[in-house]
Amino acid sequence: MDADIITIGDEILIGQIVDTNSAWMAQRLNDEGINIRQITSISDQPEHISGTLYESASKVAVVLVTGGLGPTKDDRTKKAVCSFFETHLIENLTVLDHIRQILSPRGIPINSLNRDQALVPETATILHNKLGTAPGLWFNHKGTIFVFMPGVPFEMKYLMDHEVIPRLRKLFNTPTIIHRTILTYGLGESTLAEKIEYWEDNLPGSISLAYLPSPQSVRLRLTARGENKNFLLKSLDQKIQELQEIIPSYIFGYDDETMAGNIGSILCDRGMTLAVAESCTGGYLAHIITLNPGSSKYFKGGIIAYSNEVKINILGVESNCISDRGAVSKEVVESMAEGVRGIMNTDYGIATSGIAGPDGGTTDKPVGTVWIAIAGPDHTISGVYSFANNRERNIIRSSQTALNMLRLELLKK
Repeated sequence: MDADIITIGDEILIGQIVDTNSAWMAQRLNDEGINIRQITSISDQPEHISGTLYESASKVAVVLVTGGLGPTKDDRTKKAVCSFFETHLIENLTVLDHIRQILSPRGIPINSLNRDQALVPETATILHNKLGTAPGLWFNHKGTIFVFMPGVPFEMKYLMDHEVIPRLRKLFNTPTIIHRTILTYGLGESTLAEKIEYWEDNLPGSISLAYLPSPQSVRLRLTARGENKNFLLKSLDQKIQELQEIIPSYIFGYDDETMAGNIGSILCDRGMTLAVAESCTGGYLAHIITLNPGSSKYFKGGIIAYSNEVKINILGVESNCISDRGAVSKEVVESMAEGVRGIMNTDYGIATSGIAGPDGGTTDKPVGTVWIAIAGPDHTISGVYSFANNRERNIIRSSQTALNMLRLELLKK
């Protein structure tokens, strides 16, 4: 069973906002065993809307549309809908009463624009939007389900979860689709593919594999399709267990987990603490650590030692060490990690020092050269890495590599 997703709005086409609705809806439909044929963003011109609806109608069972249902004159979706379905707008008193209930507590008088939101296509089934003034609209037209929802993300999500998905479940018997994602770090995509080639070649027909590389990781997405959910779950568990035996040290998590979150859980369980000293990563490492709720239990803080003066005067790096070896060196980064660990009185200290780019590289230390050190209770380790010449990716990869170094240290204990 296939579905199309259509998002309406010039603000999407000119890049003023990012269309996050489509990604969320696609994932939600996929969870229900509904395959996405196409995602389309279009202008709010009525003829464009009608043409796109017509194109989808003959090809899929479900068409989900967001945007253009607001109270202002630039919201033209309802008029295009009436034209396409050969109907007209009528005032819905239930919707009008709901609009009053939303606006009255805020002291907002209902005006003509608000009242116009109670005008709905006569042949539509109204989907109650508890969180906003624009209702959802449901049509069953010549065997295709059309659903129109507001473009406001939290309103769309409410309608999907409370109205759209329950109705689709009653109408369609869809196959089971299960996704599991294995998160890896430390191997490039091609090297990883080579390492797991035999395992991949022996996946059952019900399971497919996709490689999803990014600066943070290479994700391996397993997708199982079939009728028997329990069988698919067992098959996925078996293949993941096999993969764990092939590349155990390269797997750091699953699905929506993060490396920083998993490291935090280990530190919490062991009652251990962490601090960071950042030069080239400029606070990004601390940022991704503190994105995790409860990080205050194990993360004490960080020092952004961007200048040599901070490295010397606060972290205690010897000035002759910097002049002799350079700020981007094994000796300096190890001193930084040990210094922040001592200052913060933590079990572990992480330090980064490198040339993020796009300028500042030399023949000996080109852009992308990064030294990372981990100072722990027993010893200090460090490593040098050569990343690319893109500043943003270098910062992300440096931070993720630093966390991975700590992860591997923690796994030794």
